[in-house]
Amino acid sequence: MRLSVAEIAAKLGAAFEGDGAAQVGALAGVREAVPGELSFIANPRYAADAAVTRASALIVGKDWAKPCSAAALIRVSDPDKAFALAAEWFAPSAPKWPAGVHPTAVVAADVQLGRDVVIGPHCVIEPGVSLGDRCVLVAQCYLGHHVSIGADTKLYPQVSVRERVQIGQRCIIHNGTVIGSDGFGYTVDAQGVRTKIPQLGTVVIGDDVELGANVAIDRARFGRTRLGNGVKIDNLVQVAHNCVIGDHAVLCGQVGLSGSTEVEHHAILAGQVGVAGHLVIGAGAVVGAQAGVSKDIPPKAFVLGAPAVPREEFGRMVAHMSHLGEYKQRLVALEKNLAALAAKLPPT
Repeated sequence: MRLSVAEIAAKLGAAFEGDGAAQVGALAGVREAVPGELSFIANPRYAADAAVTRASALIVGKDWAKPCSAAALIRVSDPDKAFALAAEWFAPSAPKWPAGVHPTAVVAADVQLGRDVVIGPHCVIEPGVSLGDRCVLVAQCYLGHHVSIGADTKLYPQVSVRERVQIGQRCIIHNGTVIGSDGFGYTVDAQGVRTKIPQLGTVVIGDDVELGANVAIDRARFGRTRLGNGVKIDNLVQVAHNCVIGDHAVLCGQVGLSGSTEVEHHAILAGQVGVAGHLVIGAGAVVGAQAGVSKDIPPKAFVLGAPAVPREEFGRMVAHMSHLGEYKQRLVALEKNLAALAAKLPPT
Protein backbone atom coordinates (compact mmCIF):
# COMPACT_ATOMS: atom_id res chain seq x y z
CA MET A 1 0.00 0.00 0.00
CA ARG A 2 1.11 3.55 -0.74
CA LEU A 3 -0.49 6.63 0.76
CA SER A 4 0.26 10.33 0.46
CA VAL A 5 1.14 12.35 3.54
CA ALA A 6 -2.21 14.14 3.20
CA GLU A 7 -4.05 10.80 3.10
CA ILE A 8 -2.21 9.54 6.20
CA ALA A 9 -3.03 12.74 8.08
CA ALA A 10 -6.68 12.45 7.09
CA LYS A 11 -6.88 8.84 8.27
CA LEU A 12 -5.36 9.92 11.61
CA GLY A 13 -7.60 12.97 11.88
CA ALA A 14 -4.45 15.10 12.10
CA ALA A 15 -3.00 18.29 10.67
CA PHE A 16 0.16 18.18 8.58
CA GLU A 17 2.91 20.52 7.47
CA GLY A 18 5.04 20.13 4.36
CA ASP A 19 4.57 18.19 1.14
CA GLY A 20 1.15 16.56 1.39
CA ALA A 21 1.65 14.81 -1.96
CA ALA A 22 4.76 12.91 -0.83
CA GLN A 23 4.17 9.19 -1.10
CA VAL A 24 4.79 6.73 1.74
CA GLY A 25 4.93 2.96 1.31
CA ALA A 26 6.65 1.68 4.45
CA LEU A 27 7.58 2.43 8.06
CA ALA A 28 11.00 2.72 9.66
CA GLY A 29 12.83 4.05 12.70
CA VAL A 30 13.76 7.69 12.54
CA ARG A 31 17.47 6.88 12.18
CA GLU A 32 17.07 4.23 9.47
CA ALA A 33 14.26 5.79 7.43
CA VAL A 34 14.78 6.66 3.77
CA PRO A 35 12.64 8.60 1.31
CA GLY A 36 9.27 6.93 0.85
CA GLU A 37 9.09 5.86 4.52
CA LEU A 38 7.17 7.16 7.52
CA SER A 39 8.64 7.42 11.01
CA PHE A 40 7.70 9.05 14.32
CA ILE A 41 9.13 10.87 17.33
CA ALA A 42 7.58 10.30 20.75
CA ASN A 43 10.65 10.91 22.93
CA PRO A 44 12.60 14.19 22.97
CA ARG A 45 15.88 12.25 23.18
CA TYR A 46 15.52 11.58 19.45
CA ALA A 47 15.34 15.28 18.54
CA ALA A 48 18.81 15.21 16.99
CA ASP A 49 17.75 12.33 14.75
CA ALA A 50 14.67 14.23 13.63
CA ALA A 51 16.92 17.03 12.43
CA VAL A 52 18.71 14.75 9.96
CA THR A 53 16.21 11.99 9.16
CA ARG A 54 15.66 11.08 5.52
CA ALA A 55 12.07 9.97 6.11
CA SER A 56 9.43 11.48 3.86
CA ALA A 57 7.18 12.15 6.86
CA LEU A 58 7.31 12.14 10.65
CA ILE A 59 4.48 11.70 13.11
CA VAL A 60 5.13 14.10 15.99
CA GLY A 61 3.29 15.55 18.96
CA LYS A 62 1.11 18.61 18.52
CA ASP A 63 3.60 20.76 20.44
CA TRP A 64 6.73 19.48 18.69
CA ALA A 65 9.02 22.49 18.11
CA LYS A 66 12.47 20.98 17.56
CA PRO A 67 14.40 21.46 14.31
CA CYS A 68 13.47 18.93 11.67
CA SER A 69 14.70 17.80 8.27
CA ALA A 70 12.72 18.32 5.10
CA ALA A 71 10.27 15.62 6.17
CA ALA A 72 6.59 16.51 6.30
CA LEU A 73 5.22 16.66 9.84
CA ILE A 74 1.96 15.02 10.92
CA ARG A 75 0.92 16.42 14.29
CA VAL A 76 -1.09 14.22 16.66
CA SER A 77 -1.89 14.00 20.37
CA ASP A 78 -0.25 10.60 20.83
CA PRO A 79 2.56 9.77 18.35
CA ASP A 80 3.00 6.22 19.71
CA LYS A 81 -0.65 5.37 19.17
CA ALA A 82 -0.80 7.05 15.76
CA PHE A 83 2.27 5.19 14.53
CA ALA A 84 0.77 1.90 15.75
CA LEU A 85 -2.35 2.63 13.69
CA ALA A 86 -0.24 3.44 10.65
CA ALA A 87 1.65 0.17 11.11
CA GLU A 88 -1.58 -1.72 10.44
CA TRP A 89 -1.92 -0.04 7.05
CA PHE A 90 1.62 -0.76 5.88
CA ALA A 91 2.28 -4.11 7.56
CA PRO A 92 3.00 -7.08 5.29
CA SER A 93 0.06 -9.38 4.84
CA ALA A 94 -0.24 -11.92 7.66
CA PRO A 95 0.39 -15.55 6.69
CA LYS A 96 -2.75 -17.47 5.80
CA TRP A 97 -3.13 -21.08 6.86
CA PRO A 98 -5.81 -23.16 5.16
CA ALA A 99 -8.53 -24.41 7.48
CA GLY A 100 -8.43 -28.10 8.23
CA VAL A 101 -6.31 -30.78 9.86
CA HIS A 102 -2.89 -31.49 8.40
CA PRO A 103 -2.41 -35.19 7.56
CA THR A 104 0.57 -35.47 9.92
CA ALA A 105 -1.40 -34.20 12.93
CA VAL A 106 -2.59 -36.68 15.57
CA VAL A 107 -6.09 -35.75 16.74
CA ALA A 108 -8.15 -37.81 19.19
CA ALA A 109 -11.53 -38.99 17.95
CA ASP A 110 -13.59 -36.98 20.44
CA VAL A 111 -11.90 -33.61 19.96
CA GLN A 112 -14.43 -30.81 19.37
CA LEU A 113 -13.39 -28.50 16.56
CA GLY A 114 -15.08 -25.18 15.83
CA ARG A 115 -15.54 -23.72 12.38
CA ASP A 116 -12.49 -22.98 10.19
CA VAL A 117 -9.97 -24.34 12.69
CA VAL A 118 -6.37 -24.82 11.51
CA ILE A 119 -4.34 -27.73 12.89
CA GLY A 120 -0.89 -27.65 11.34
CA PRO A 121 1.80 -30.26 10.77
CA HIS A 122 2.76 -32.65 13.57
CA CYS A 123 0.36 -31.29 16.17
CA VAL A 124 -0.87 -33.70 18.85
CA ILE A 125 -4.33 -33.19 20.38
CA GLU A 126 -5.38 -35.48 23.20
CA PRO A 127 -8.92 -36.67 24.04
CA GLY A 128 -11.45 -34.22 25.42
CA VAL A 129 -9.96 -31.09 23.82
CA SER A 130 -12.24 -28.29 22.63
CA LEU A 131 -11.16 -25.67 20.08
CA GLY A 132 -13.27 -22.60 19.29
CA ASP A 133 -13.97 -21.18 15.86
CA ARG A 134 -10.98 -20.07 13.78
CA CYS A 135 -8.34 -21.31 16.22
CA VAL A 136 -4.92 -21.77 14.64
CA LEU A 137 -2.27 -24.27 15.74
CA VAL A 138 0.56 -23.46 13.36
CA ALA A 139 2.75 -26.56 13.80
CA GLN A 140 4.12 -29.03 16.36
CA CYS A 141 1.75 -27.92 19.13
CA TYR A 142 0.65 -30.21 21.95
CA LEU A 143 -2.73 -29.96 23.69
CA GLY A 144 -3.24 -32.24 26.69
CA HIS A 145 -6.41 -33.97 27.83
CA HIS A 146 -9.49 -31.75 28.20
CA VAL A 147 -7.80 -28.50 27.20
CA SER A 148 -10.26 -25.77 26.18
CA ILE A 149 -9.30 -22.91 23.84
CA GLY A 150 -11.59 -20.06 22.81
CA ALA A 151 -12.30 -18.68 19.37
CA ASP A 152 -9.68 -16.86 17.29
CA THR A 153 -6.76 -17.90 19.47
CA LYS A 154 -3.45 -18.61 17.74
CA LEU A 155 -0.65 -20.91 18.90
CA TYR A 156 2.68 -20.61 17.12
CA PRO A 157 4.98 -23.63 16.70
CA GLN A 158 5.99 -25.84 19.62
CA VAL A 159 3.55 -24.46 22.15
CA SER A 160 2.64 -27.05 24.83
CA VAL A 161 -0.60 -26.81 26.76
CA ARG A 162 -0.99 -29.40 29.48
CA GLU A 163 -4.14 -31.17 30.69
CA ARG A 164 -7.25 -29.26 31.78
CA VAL A 165 -5.88 -25.81 30.96
CA GLN A 166 -8.43 -23.22 29.80
CA ILE A 167 -7.47 -20.44 27.38
CA GLY A 168 -9.82 -17.64 26.31
CA GLN A 169 -10.61 -15.96 23.01
CA ARG A 170 -8.31 -13.97 20.73
CA CYS A 171 -5.14 -14.97 22.57
CA ILE A 172 -1.71 -15.12 20.90
CA ILE A 173 0.83 -17.60 22.23
CA HIS A 174 4.31 -17.51 20.75
CA ASN A 175 6.85 -20.22 20.02
CA GLY A 176 7.98 -22.58 22.72
CA THR A 177 5.67 -21.43 25.50
CA VAL A 178 4.57 -24.04 28.05
CA ILE A 179 1.28 -23.65 29.92
CA GLY A 180 0.29 -25.94 32.75
CA SER A 181 3.56 -27.66 33.58
CA ASP A 182 3.84 -28.78 37.20
CA GLY A 183 4.44 -26.20 39.88
CA PHE A 184 7.76 -26.38 41.72
CA GLY A 185 6.56 -28.00 44.96
CA TYR A 186 8.27 -30.53 47.25
CA THR A 187 8.33 -31.63 50.86
CA VAL A 188 11.74 -31.92 52.52
CA ASP A 189 12.59 -34.50 55.17
CA ALA A 190 15.22 -34.30 57.90
CA GLN A 191 17.89 -35.64 55.54
CA GLY A 192 17.15 -32.95 52.96
CA VAL A 193 15.49 -35.37 50.54
CA ARG A 194 12.71 -33.80 48.51
CA THR A 195 9.48 -35.59 47.66
CA LYS A 196 7.25 -34.21 44.92
CA ILE A 197 3.92 -32.69 45.95
CA PRO A 198 1.24 -33.54 43.36
CA GLN A 199 0.21 -30.45 41.42
CA LEU A 200 -3.52 -31.03 41.11
CA GLY A 201 -4.70 -27.63 39.88
CA THR A 202 -4.75 -26.02 36.47
CA VAL A 203 -4.26 -22.74 34.59
CA VAL A 204 -7.05 -20.43 33.45
CA ILE A 205 -6.24 -17.65 30.96
CA GLY A 206 -8.67 -14.88 30.00
CA ASP A 207 -9.39 -13.22 26.66
CA ASP A 208 -7.01 -11.09 24.55
CA VAL A 209 -3.89 -12.35 26.34
CA GLU A 210 -0.53 -12.44 24.56
CA LEU A 211 2.32 -14.64 25.78
CA GLY A 212 5.79 -14.24 24.29
CA ALA A 213 8.25 -16.94 23.32
CA ASN A 214 9.38 -19.49 25.93
CA VAL A 215 7.06 -18.32 28.67
CA ALA A 216 6.35 -20.85 31.45
CA ILE A 217 3.00 -20.74 33.28
CA ASP A 218 2.87 -23.38 36.02
CA ARG A 219 -0.32 -25.14 37.05
CA ALA A 220 -1.60 -24.59 40.57
CA ARG A 221 -0.85 -26.98 43.41
CA PHE A 222 -4.61 -26.93 43.83
CA GLY A 223 -7.15 -24.49 42.41
CA ARG A 224 -5.97 -22.28 39.54
CA THR A 225 -3.10 -20.19 38.32
CA ARG A 226 -5.03 -17.34 36.70
CA LEU A 227 -4.29 -14.69 34.06
CA GLY A 228 -6.95 -12.04 33.54
CA ASN A 229 -8.14 -10.42 30.33
CA GLY A 230 -5.69 -8.38 28.29
CA VAL A 231 -2.57 -9.56 30.13
CA LYS A 232 0.64 -9.11 28.10
CA ILE A 233 3.71 -11.20 28.92
CA ASP A 234 7.08 -10.84 27.22
CA ASN A 235 9.60 -13.58 26.38
CA LEU A 236 11.24 -15.84 28.98
CA VAL A 237 8.90 -15.09 31.87
CA GLN A 238 8.21 -17.56 34.69
CA VAL A 239 4.81 -17.55 36.42
CA ALA A 240 4.81 -20.03 39.30
CA HIS A 241 1.98 -22.11 40.72
CA ASN A 242 -1.13 -20.38 42.08
CA CYS A 243 -0.13 -16.91 40.86
CA VAL A 244 -2.93 -14.52 39.96
CA ILE A 245 -2.36 -11.81 37.33
CA GLY A 246 -5.04 -9.16 37.00
CA ASP A 247 -6.57 -7.67 33.87
CA HIS A 248 -4.21 -5.75 31.57
CA ALA A 249 -1.13 -6.29 33.72
CA VAL A 250 2.22 -6.36 31.88
CA LEU A 251 5.23 -8.59 32.63
CA CYS A 252 8.34 -7.73 30.63
CA GLY A 253 11.18 -10.06 29.66
CA GLN A 254 12.74 -12.42 32.21
CA VAL A 255 10.36 -11.57 35.04
CA GLY A 256 10.08 -14.32 37.64
CA LEU A 257 7.07 -14.70 39.94
CA SER A 258 7.31 -17.06 42.90
CA GLY A 259 4.33 -19.13 43.98
CA SER A 260 1.04 -17.52 45.02
CA THR A 261 2.08 -14.02 43.94
CA GLU A 262 -0.77 -11.69 43.01
CA VAL A 263 -0.17 -8.99 40.40
CA GLU A 264 -3.22 -6.73 40.39
CA HIS A 265 -4.79 -5.12 37.32
CA HIS A 266 -2.75 -2.70 35.19
CA ALA A 267 0.47 -3.28 37.15
CA ILE A 268 3.73 -3.28 35.15
CA LEU A 269 6.81 -5.35 35.98
CA ALA A 270 9.83 -4.29 33.94
CA GLY A 271 12.57 -6.61 32.73
CA GLN A 272 14.25 -9.09 35.09
CA VAL A 273 12.07 -8.27 38.08
CA GLY A 274 12.01 -11.02 40.70
CA VAL A 275 9.13 -11.37 43.14
CA ALA A 276 9.15 -13.48 46.30
CA GLY A 277 6.17 -15.72 46.98
CA HIS A 278 2.82 -14.86 48.57
CA LEU A 279 3.14 -11.12 47.85
CA VAL A 280 0.74 -8.60 46.27
CA ILE A 281 1.77 -6.08 43.62
CA GLY A 282 -0.94 -3.42 43.83
CA ALA A 283 -3.11 -2.21 40.98
CA GLY A 284 -1.32 0.18 38.64
CA ALA A 285 2.03 -0.23 40.40
CA VAL A 286 5.27 -0.07 38.39
CA VAL A 287 8.27 -2.19 39.38
CA GLY A 288 11.47 -1.01 37.69
CA ALA A 289 13.93 -3.21 35.84
CA GLN A 290 15.97 -5.74 37.86
CA ALA A 291 14.10 -4.93 41.07
CA GLY A 292 13.83 -7.58 43.76
CA VAL A 293 10.45 -7.50 45.48
CA SER A 294 10.46 -8.86 49.02
CA LYS A 295 7.28 -7.28 50.41
CA ASP A 296 3.89 -6.10 49.17
CA ILE A 297 3.84 -3.11 46.80
CA PRO A 298 1.00 -0.60 47.27
CA PRO A 299 -1.28 0.33 44.36
CA LYS A 300 0.17 2.91 41.94
CA ALA A 301 3.59 2.84 43.62
CA PHE A 302 6.77 3.09 41.56
CA VAL A 303 9.59 1.05 43.06
CA LEU A 304 13.19 0.28 42.12
CA GLY A 305 16.15 -1.64 43.48
CA ALA A 306 16.79 -4.83 45.40
CA PRO A 307 15.14 -4.89 47.80
CA ALA A 308 12.61 -2.73 45.98
CA VAL A 309 11.95 0.67 47.56
CA PRO A 310 9.99 3.75 46.40
CA ARG A 311 11.58 5.55 43.47
CA GLU A 312 12.41 8.66 45.50
CA GLU A 313 14.20 6.65 48.18
CA PHE A 314 16.08 4.69 45.53
CA GLY A 315 17.23 7.96 43.97
CA ARG A 316 18.60 9.16 47.29
CA MET A 317 20.40 5.85 47.82
CA VAL A 318 22.04 6.06 44.41
CA ALA A 319 23.08 9.65 45.06
CA HIS A 320 24.70 8.64 48.36
CA MET A 321 26.43 5.66 46.76
CA SER A 322 28.01 7.91 44.15
CA HIS A 323 29.78 9.76 47.00
CA LEU A 324 31.07 6.66 48.82
CA GLY A 325 34.67 7.33 47.75
CA GLU A 326 34.47 10.87 49.08
CA TYR A 327 32.88 9.70 52.33
CA LYS A 328 35.64 7.14 52.78
CA GLN A 329 38.35 9.78 52.36
CA ARG A 330 36.63 12.05 54.86
CA LEU A 331 36.29 9.21 57.34
CA VAL A 332 39.99 8.32 57.01
CA ALA A 333 40.92 11.98 57.54
CA LEU A 334 38.67 12.20 60.61
CA GLU A 335 40.24 9.07 62.07
CA LYS A 336 43.71 10.55 61.58
CA ASN A 337 42.66 13.82 63.22
CA LEU A 338 41.14 11.96 66.16
CA ALA A 339 44.28 9.87 66.55
CA ALA A 340 46.44 13.04 66.52
CA LEU A 341 44.20 14.69 69.13
CA ALA A 342 44.26 11.58 71.29
CA ALA A 343 48.06 11.55 71.18
CA LYS A 344 48.17 15.08 72.62
CA LEU A 345 45.93 14.27 75.56
CA PRO A 346 47.64 13.69 78.92
CA PRO A 347 47.68 10.09 80.03
CA THR A 348 44.85 9.09 82.34
